[in-house]
Amino acid sequence: MDVESAKMVGAALAIGLGAIGPGAGMGILFSKALEAIGRNPEAQSKIQLTMFLGIAFTEAIAIYALVISLMILFS
Repeated sequence: MDVESAKMVGAALAIGLGAIGPGAGMGILFSKALEAIGRNPEAQSKIQLTMFLGIAFTEAIAIYALVISLMILFS
């Protein structure tokens, strides 16, 4: 395997494995937020604010994985 092939495999693994956690985390976050809103509709605004903050932090982890994979690919 030459260097270019190894870079492509490494970049693919970095983004692939780096997106599994945030994807699962977002799914759990959405399901629990909808469950909480269903149980207490009056608290919807507070729950949504917390949910959006959690989404932003979770998405940041996926963006870090993307940056690492691009660094591997183009270095």
